[in-house]
Amino acid sequence: QVQLVESGGGSVQAGGSLRLSCAASTSIASISVMAWYRQAPGKQRELIAVINSGGTTSYIDSVKGRFTISRDNAKNTVWLQMNSLKPDDTAVYYCAADHYYWGQGTQVTVSS
Repeated sequence: QVQLVESGGGSVQAGGSLRLSCAASTSIASISVMAWYRQAPGKQRELIAVINSGGTTSYIDSVKGRFTISRDNAKNTVWLQMNSLKPDDTAVYYCAADHYYWGQGTQVTVSS
């Protein structure tokens, strides 16, 4: 059982930055994939960034070049650095381990 707790969400103006954190209750060293999802109002949850155990990352096109996912296995933590934020980035952001264990989510609101 892995418990995940996200933090770092908030309200920011367009063009601003936020850094989300995801703290795991157990070691993530053996977890193959850590990911960030988001769900905007009235929309389905979407996968936005993935990092595997080897550090390889992948992003959806809409966040490429603006968001960076990283992990530190020693700290059992995953981050999502979000720059050049847009109003369309407004959503609840979720951390996931192996696409199976989920955090409670953290709200990100970007105003124009």
